[in-house]
Amino acid sequence: MQGMLDLAGLKRLVDEDQIDTVLVVFPDHIGRLMGKRVTGRFFLDDLAEHGMGACNYLLTADMAMEPLPGFAYTSWDKGYGDLLARPDMATLRRVPWLEKTALVMSDLVDEQTHEPVEVSPRRILRRQVEAAADAGLAIMAGSELEFYLYHETYRSAWQKRYRDLTPSSDYIIDYHIMNPTKDEGLIRHIRNQMDAAGVPVEFSKGEWGLGQHEINLRYADVLEMADRHVIYKNGAREMAAQAERAISFMAKVDRKAAGSSCHVHISAWDRDARRNVFSAKDGPSETFRHFLGGMMSAAAEMTLFCAPTVNAYKRFQPGSFAPTRIAWGRDNRTCGFRIVGHGASLRIESRIPGADINPYLTYAAAIAAGLNGLSRKIEPPPELTGDAYKADDVPQVPMTLCEATEAFDGSALARSAFGDEVVDHYVRLARLEQEALDREVTDWELMRYFERI
Repeated sequence: MQGMLDLAGLKRLVDEDQIDTVLVVFPDHIGRLMGKRVTGRFFLDDLAEHGMGACNYLLTADMAMEPLPGFAYTSWDKGYGDLLARPDMATLRRVPWLEKTALVMSDLVDEQTHEPVEVSPRRILRRQVEAAADAGLAIMAGSELEFYLYHETYRSAWQKRYRDLTPSSDYIIDYHIMNPTKDEGLIRHIRNQMDAAGVPVEFSKGEWGLGQHEINLRYADVLEMADRHVIYKNGAREMAAQAERAISFMAKVDRKAAGSSCHVHISAWDRDARRNVFSAKDGPSETFRHFLGGMMSAAAEMTLFCAPTVNAYKRFQPGSFAPTRIAWGRDNRTCGFRIVGHGASLRIESRIPGADINPYLTYAAAIAAGLNGLSRKIEPPPELTGDAYKADDVPQVPMTLCEATEAFDGSALARSAFGDEVVDHYVRLARLEQEALDREVTDWELMRYFERI
């Protein structure tokens, strides 16, 4: 595939001075790429075989990189030692928007025991991929990420405290051709650079907000898809910065604006990934029904892995194209689960995740729930036709981070699929995130109470 490398190819490019830097990276618990820039020669001589050390606090730090207390995995009391990032050479690729640079994703192991770090997102997804393989299945997936594009730089947006930013369009541009042409210099650059980095793109389009866009990635094996997802988000922001623009993947940037979704598409294939087993001769298969039934039955308890921030829940608004009900329908965008495609393209689209997800966790949750549906032969509820926003008799998506956290904490399925260590780790992260907001005095409070209380 275009942009992908192997060690021999990397050595040749380093020898020819076409590559001098390798980004050795891994996703943290938030879904950000962490790691180091390594000289090409040192990577070849040392890190490719032995791996790279990094502080294990990176899996317990908050958005501001503040080490958080109360974790079993690591703490001040345990000295915040090192973990080892082992490069996955199947992910080695060029980064064409950065000069003479390559990138490789890594799996995390304990530096002393070399056992996998169970709370690391890539490990969590790998375990579910292995569980699917044990069931004779290969899981394919695709991410549809929406974002807002602004005429500010990241620095000027920060200085304005992200208030009164200028979106790249003056009106809603959903499916428009003319107005997104104004942004085509950057959007085209992102599309082409992603293709050149081994992150194939299907298309881009204007979305349902001022300056909102969507770039869809081509579907792939689920672990490869999660890797492409985080490389794309990181790269899109880097290219925006290079163009002196700002992109935001927040789930809800403004209460009056459309939220930014990440619709995730899931299908199950046979072990060799040659046949979509969701499809049968006469329509959707029993495997499809039970996988969907599993995803729906566990939707509330798995929402934390689909909506990981306080902000994410502000996206769940009626009439917003973001779901509020755990319902399914064929090509029905008001439902939490939309069934699309036919034959080899038949798949489940979960519309619950926002653009702020950690894709490794979101896909792991989908697989764990789907496999549970298969093992227990869970049938989905009847199809919902019409407007799911008005279906008061249908279960609701958790509407706050607190509600989702409690559901995940009490989930027997989550503890069985991921283990207590993982569940307790991410519950702790979520509760600390909520506590951080609860202590904050917000602009809303000042406007509401300063003079009038």
